[in-house]
Amino acid sequence: MDLGKNQQIRLEAQDEFTHPIEAEKNFNESMYINLFDHEQQIGGWFRVGNRPNEGYAEVSCCLYLPDGQVAFMYQRPAIENNDTIAAGGMNFEVLEPFKLLKVTHKGDVCVLSDPSQMENPKAAFKSNPHLNCEIELTFTNIAPVYGGEAVDENGNPIQENPEESFARAHYEQHMAGAGTIKVGDTQYEIKGYGLRDHSWGPRYWQNLYWYRWLPMVFTRDFAMNISIVTMANGRQHIWGMVLEGNEYHLIEESTLSTQYDDRNYPTSYSATVKTANQSYVIEADVISQIPLRNRRQKDNGDWMHTRIIEGFTRFQCNGIVGYGMTEYLDQMIDGVPVGIAV
Repeated sequence: MDLGKNQQIRLEAQDEFTHPIEAEKNFNESMYINLFDHEQQIGGWFRVGNRPNEGYAEVSCCLYLPDGQVAFMYQRPAIENNDTIAAGGMNFEVLEPFKLLKVTHKGDVCVLSDPSQMENPKAAFKSNPHLNCEIELTFTNIAPVYGGEAVDENGNPIQENPEESFARAHYEQHMAGAGTIKVGDTQYEIKGYGLRDHSWGPRYWQNLYWYRWLPMVFTRDFAMNISIVTMANGRQHIWGMVLEGNEYHLIEESTLSTQYDDRNYPTSYSATVKTANQSYVIEADVISQIPLRNRRQKDNGDWMHTRIIEGFTRFQCNGIVGYGMTEYLDQMIDGVPVGIAV
């Protein structure tokens, strides 16, 4: 978000919990977290997004397994309120604000040997095996929190056009996590690092033209997150942070050059990052990825199609190897992602 005159970012401990439901139909409050075990090179990401005015939650579980398979679940369970970040068997529990978080899940996952089948989710869910999945993970902070809610000089939230807003209030934090993931009869004890976010406000996945979101962790005291967001009018916002020790340094400039395969999936890329006092070069290789989609019908009956590539990724920077996510969101026009040149 571009803050105007007399605007500032507010964040309090109570923001770790849910917020009053706003009037906009597309009000969303969500929590997301990922975790990757560097030694075993496995992990995944988890999200609950409440849409109380639409009567449902978006619940996702995505696991990158050591044999290259991806176990995935998505559902839209009915909800009646915004009291908790819990739906469809998944639960986010704040044990201590900004310091300690627990994520649990019980349900089934679809196990895909060819994750690209999820381009057609109905067929993918029908033709691939489903296994019971149980997850119990505890996360502790390794960094301060970055972000919050944009407010005016009187402390009131800044209102945005619900057709343009994506995350009016939003914060992120790198975390360490440990626990168990069980898929069918196989249980994994994992321990690693990741990044979480919490956002609230109006959201349609179609409100952004394209974005590139690259959270990564190298060591307990070296991590970063790069975000490049572009609107349909061409306006672009580059932001993010680099964790050095226990302090975040804000990203001032960033570039990205991506290599794609014949399906327009990202396979590798190079990125540069500049903070106030240092520059970084990152080389990335996508290990495993899954294409997801979101569709919305406009008032005139036309459909808008959004594709989100979620890739488990290996990063290198300053001779250090790290792991994290490659998340490429694009609106699709005639089957082509609009941000393919980046």
